[in-house]
Amino acid sequence: MAAERRGKAETLALRQRLLSASCRLFYPEEPIKMVRAGGQYMYDEQGARYTDCINNVAHVPDIGTLHIPQAQPGHLPLRTQCRCYLLRGSTTTGSEANDLALRLARRYTGHWDVVVLDHAYHGHLSSLIDISPYKFRDLDGQKEWVHVAPLPDTFRGPYREDHPNPAAAYASEVGRVVDRAQQAGRKIAAFFAESLPSVGGQIVPPTGYFPEAARHIRRAGGLFVADEIQVGFGRVGKHFWAFQLQGDDFVPDIVTMGKSIGNGHPLACVATTQAVARAFEATGVEYFNTFGGSPVSCAVGLAVLDVLEKEQLQAHASHVGSFLLELLRQQKARHPIIGDIRGVGLFVGVDLIKDEATRTPATEEAAYLVSRLKESYILLSTDGPGRNVLKFKPPMCFSLDNAQQVVMKLDAILTDMEEKVRSCKTLRLQAQGCP
Repeated sequence: MAAERRGKAETLALRQRLLSASCRLFYPEEPIKMVRAGGQYMYDEQGARYTDCINNVAHVPDIGTLHIPQAQPGHLPLRTQCRCYLLRGSTTTGSEANDLALRLARRYTGHWDVVVLDHAYHGHLSSLIDISPYKFRDLDGQKEWVHVAPLPDTFRGPYREDHPNPAAAYASEVGRVVDRAQQAGRKIAAFFAESLPSVGGQIVPPTGYFPEAARHIRRAGGLFVADEIQVGFGRVGKHFWAFQLQGDDFVPDIVTMGKSIGNGHPLACVATTQAVARAFEATGVEYFNTFGGSPVSCAVGLAVLDVLEKEQLQAHASHVGSFLLELLRQQKARHPIIGDIRGVGLFVGVDLIKDEATRTPATEEAAYLVSRLKESYILLSTDGPGRNVLKFKPPMCFSLDNAQQVVMKLDAILTDMEEKVRSCKTLRLQAQGCP
């Protein structure tokens, strides 16, 4: 006998009674109880359909059983010329993949320290909280073996869009971080970087930054770890991997993958060079994971790759993403609150500001905008240090019509916000006796 479906109020009451408050809800003031989803849409208990602009876990349309081929455990078609291979099976979460990457780098180099970007987030394990400034600044603080380099943000960082060579300037900051660490007797094992920093505010590092940063890291004997957990598998459109945006000759030493690789199924993996893997194997201690290399998980991963290729979703991401960016740039010309539009493919950020000169984050306005969009059945969220960057990372089947609908609604809400501000200013002037 099927269990009776609980209503939203009962579900919330159970959640509050049984779950920790640290497991937070989206839209906590007025949560949505989703009961099903398909493609780029989610449906609540009343049947209302929401356009999902942020779910980068549900990467491709529903794969279903028809898409799942016979599994070939241990096989990962990376669809790139980088000299990488899968390290004995798969992991189950992106956090686990990054933790394994950290172990690989330390074993291969014999070093311990890690360089990371400011505002970075690499996972929820203790080892990864320690290398995630986004988290550790609110917890135990920075460990002595962690070294933080500036986020390569050309809108808010020290080297902006008017700098003649921001890539070299930001990479030089990595070099200075390495030099200071070595002068203190520290040894660098790895540099961890999201290929496109997401929590940091949907950042697109300037082209050439990674190769130059890698040169400084490798000079110190460390490895370059590209975290593709949020942005891999064709999301950027131009390439299958986001790190390829940095140039055809750039190849990381380790690549970590998760989220989209399983389309909601718990699947992740680590790819590295044979030399790094052999150093890890030389310990004589096997790498074991209860669910690693599961034929079911491998079949799911292969199905995702199959759908990406057969439905040409990488090209689709490029086409729709370019259209979305152009629509948003038109909005920037209309609304002063939009300070910057940045992104590639279906990875897009809209940086909201209070003032063009100071670029002060419009945090409250961003939260209000997201709330209003939800009322219009559009799901969007914010990120960045100031929680003022609207982040678009929709499922790969997000369409031209979806982009147009979302931007039209964004325009209407921003126009309404601006009219209310003008009305308030007028009322204040009238109260002061101004003509």
